[in-house]
Amino acid sequence: MSKSKSTQPPYLLDRIHGPADLHALDDEQLQQVAQETRELIIDTIGEIGGHFGANLGTCELAVALHSLMDSPRDKILWDVGHQAYPHKILTGRRERLATIRQYGGLAPFCSIAESEHDIMGAGHASTSIGYAVGLKEAMRRGIGPDGRVVAVIGDGALTGGVAYEALHQAGGLETPIVIVLNDNGMSISPNVGALSHYFNRFRLNPRLFHAREDVEERLTRLPLGLGRRIERLGPEIKSAIKAYWAPGLLFEELGIAYMGVVDGHDVADLRWALRRAFEAERPVVVHIHTVKGRGFAAAEEGGLEGMEKWHAAKPGSIVDRRPADEPKLIPVTESDSPGSIAPEKLERPAPKPAPPAYTAVFAEAMVAEARRDPRVIGITAAMAGGTGLDALAAAVPEQYVDVGIAEQEAVLFASGLALQGAKPVCAIYSTFLQRAFDQIVHDVCLQGLNVVFAMDRAGLVGDDGPTHHGAFDVSYLRPLPNIVLMAPRDEAMLVTMLRTALLHDDGPIAFRYPRGTAEGVPLPEPPRPIEIGTGEVLQEGERVALLGYGWGVQAANEAATALAGHGLQPTVADARFAKPLDTGLVDRLAAEHELVVTIEENVLPGGFGAAVLEHLEDARGADRARVVRVGLPDRYVTHGKPALLRAEVGLSGDAVAERALTALGARTGA
Repeated sequence: MSKSKSTQPPYLLDRIHGPADLHALDDEQLQQVAQETRELIIDTIGEIGGHFGANLGTCELAVALHSLMDSPRDKILWDVGHQAYPHKILTGRRERLATIRQYGGLAPFCSIAESEHDIMGAGHASTSIGYAVGLKEAMRRGIGPDGRVVAVIGDGALTGGVAYEALHQAGGLETPIVIVLNDNGMSISPNVGALSHYFNRFRLNPRLFHAREDVEERLTRLPLGLGRRIERLGPEIKSAIKAYWAPGLLFEELGIAYMGVVDGHDVADLRWALRRAFEAERPVVVHIHTVKGRGFAAAEEGGLEGMEKWHAAKPGSIVDRRPADEPKLIPVTESDSPGSIAPEKLERPAPKPAPPAYTAVFAEAMVAEARRDPRVIGITAAMAGGTGLDALAAAVPEQYVDVGIAEQEAVLFASGLALQGAKPVCAIYSTFLQRAFDQIVHDVCLQGLNVVFAMDRAGLVGDDGPTHHGAFDVSYLRPLPNIVLMAPRDEAMLVTMLRTALLHDDGPIAFRYPRGTAEGVPLPEPPRPIEIGTGEVLQEGERVALLGYGWGVQAANEAATALAGHGLQPTVADARFAKPLDTGLVDRLAAEHELVVTIEENVLPGGFGAAVLEHLEDARGADRARVVRVGLPDRYVTHGKPALLRAEVGLSGDAVAERALTALGARTGA
C-alpha cells in the first residue's frame, strides 16, 4: 500500500513514533499532523474497510490531546472506541493500521491488551465517564501514579443513562476530570430524543461563560438596594441567568463546569480550551463541534444520509480519496471482435442473486407484521440500520420508536407498551441486550409481560470482535422464569418464529439469529406459527445424533456430510427451542443413539447443550447416550472473519465430525 503524502513537506507523521513526539510541535505543525492522519485513514480504510466517518472527525482532537498530555501516565478514555483510529496512529501503531479488524491484526476498538495507551477496553457506548471518575478518584487516594484524566464521549453516547450516573457522581465528588463532548449530531443512526435537541442548540462562543459571570457580578452592584435584593435571591437568580446565557446549564446544575462550543477541527482552539479545563482542577465539560466524515466530501457534504452511509467503509470503497466508481460494462454485439475488448469489460450474464441477509429478512417480516397488526411496535436503541428497523420507520413510522443508546429504557418502554396490550418487539443486538439484563429480569420476566426480543448478531459476528460477538444470550436468558427462547436454522424459520412470537400471549419470548447471509431457502407465505417447545428431525440416522440450535443446525448438516465419508449416517435434528426444551425429542435421541452431539454458537456454560445435559442427567441418569457439547469456549474470542473464528474454536462441520468420531472411538474402545 502506498503511503499517503501531505501537500505540505516535510511529511511530519513520519516523525511521530509515539505521543511524546507531538510535544515539541507548534499549532501549525500539529494541524498538519492531524490532516496527514486524516489522509492516511482515508487511504487505508478506504482500501481495507473499517470504521470511517467518526475517525475522520477526531483527528484534530487526538492530536490536541496527545500534544498536551503525557500518555499513558495521563489517561485518555475513548468512549466506544470506533473513533480512536487517530489515537492508534499517534501511539505507535501507524504501520499496522492496514491490519485493523483483520484476524491477527489491530483490534477494531481500544484494547488494553494491545497498547499501554489504550486505558480502557471499549466497544459499547456511554462508559468512558464512569471509568474516568474511578481512575481519578483512585489517584486522589494515592493509588497508582497521579495524572490528568480525559473522557471523550460523543453526543450519541451521551444519550445513554449510565453516562448521566457518572456525571452525577463526578459533580458530587468534584472529581477533577475533563469530559470532551464530541458533538457531531450523529452516532450511527441520527441521534434522537430531547437531549439530542438540547445539544443542537449548543452553538455559542467559548468565552460566553465569562460574560455570564460578569453579568452576575454587575447585577449584585445595582443601586437603590436592587443589588442586595438580587444577591439575597441567590440560586434562583443565578439559575435564571445561567439558563439565559449558557446552554451548559444541564452540566453546571450537576456541579460540572462547562466550556463550549469549541471548533473541533482547529487544533489551536482545542489546545486553548483543554489547557483552561486542566487548570480548573474540577470536573469540566469541554463541548466541541466536529463533522463526522471531515475531509471526505461524500460524507461531509452528504448531510445525515452521507454521514450514516460512511459510518464505516467497505473494502475497496474509496479510490483516490473519492467513492469508487462501479465498473462500466460494454455490451457485446455480434460485430465485436472478442480480442478487441478487455475480458473485465465484457458484459456477462447476471449471476444468480445471493441470498438476503438475515437482518433484511427480519426487516421485511417486521414491516409485514406491523401492517397486519397495529399493536406491533418495533423498538431500537440507536441501531435502526443495523437491526433493519429503518425499513419499518420508512414504511410504518407510527409503529417505530428509537430510544437512543439506552437499552435499559428500550426494555422498560416495551414493558409499558405491553402492559397496555401492545406487541412490542425489541430489536437489539445480542451483545447490547446484556446492558438491559436487570430490566429483562425484573420488569419483563417477573411481570410475565408479552415482550418480544429479536436478537440480531447472535454468535460470532466477525471483524468487530469480542465486544460485539453474541456469545452469551442463551446463558443469560435461559435461567429466567417465564421466558421462551428460540433460534431459527434459516430465514424461513426466522419469519416463522417472528409470527410465533407475536402470537404468543403467555409472557416474554426471544429469538436469536446470526449476522450475514441467510441460507437461500424460500420464505413461507403466509408464515404459520410453530408449537412452543417443539423440535424437528431433519434426517434420520443411527449411532450419532447431531442436535443443532440456530446456526448450529448448519454445522450439524456439514458434520453429517463429513461423517458420511467415514461410513456413518447420523441423525440430524433442529432443537428450535432452548427453553422450553423439547424433552420428548431429547429423550428419544438419547435412547436410540450411542452419542448425542449438541451444537450451538453460544458459550457452553449455561447454554443450550447444558440444558440438554441437565435434562438427561435429571431424567435418565446413566441410562442414556453420551453427550458431547460443541459451542464457544470459556474465553473471549478475537476478531476476524467468522469462518476463521469458527475453525479456531472448533465449530466447523469438520471439527464437529472429528469430535463425534473421537467420542465414538472412546465409547467402543477403538
